[in-house]
Amino acid sequence: MSERWVLVTGGALRLGREFCLAFARAGWNVVCHYRHSAEAAQQTCAELRALGRQTHALQGGLGHADAAARLFDDVLAAIGRAPDALVNNASQFEPDSDPDTHLTPGLLTGLLQLNLVVPLQLAGLLASARAARGQGGDACAIHVLDQKVFNLNPDYFSYTVTKLALERAVALQAQALAPRVRVVGLAPGLMYLSGPQTPENFAGASQLNLLARPIDPARVAQAGVFLATNDAITGATLSVDNGQHLVPLACDVMFLPPPPAAGAAP
Repeated sequence: MSERWVLVTGGALRLGREFCLAFARAGWNVVCHYRHSAEAAQQTCAELRALGRQTHALQGGLGHADAAARLFDDVLAAIGRAPDALVNNASQFEPDSDPDTHLTPGLLTGLLQLNLVVPLQLAGLLASARAARGQGGDACAIHVLDQKVFNLNPDYFSYTVTKLALERAVALQAQALAPRVRVVGLAPGLMYLSGPQTPENFAGASQLNLLARPIDPARVAQAGVFLATNDAITGATLSVDNGQHLVPLACDVMFLPPPPAAGAAP
């Protein structure tokens, strides 16, 4: 089998870094995309090389109309071919500012570009590049979602709308790009401190799932490798969230009130 390459967007830190490491451990070479975290990206690439893999760190913002095309051109130039898998991990998680409508129109427009348009464009570019180069074999585009798409509450309204749209697009794009590229979704739950969340809130919120324990990001990344290598899966979304999507809440976990202190009156 020829060397396999994966492009991971937002690959320098957090879950993106875990994806890079998981693919490298499974024998893949990795293109690690980043926006601002150059030092972290180089550190991640050093870890990948220590695992015996080839790797490139590519910088690029994804907020403008031609961002996906520019990034994909850079990938083609770096590795000389289209990758075999794509992990659309980069996204923006930001709250809306209007407490009455839960909606900030300007924010929604920006999030649609980064969280929806770019992932769909990159998957399409993967299909067209492989066709243009006569690359056969299996290829896979993984859209990283969020358990929120199956467990709705109005907090982070604009963000949630973009992830809902991307989840609905998984099956549609799988039909559009078949048989050249498989398209799948991967929906993790809470894994890291986010936004205004405190460590105390995170410690409790990270266990609000059916398994009553924190989600291991490495397990989520391993699921990404599974989806990329199982050529019977397309048009489906896999939840890897310890069952968090089956524990409904009226608000986002970071806005839950703290539990009462021990010995406090009910």
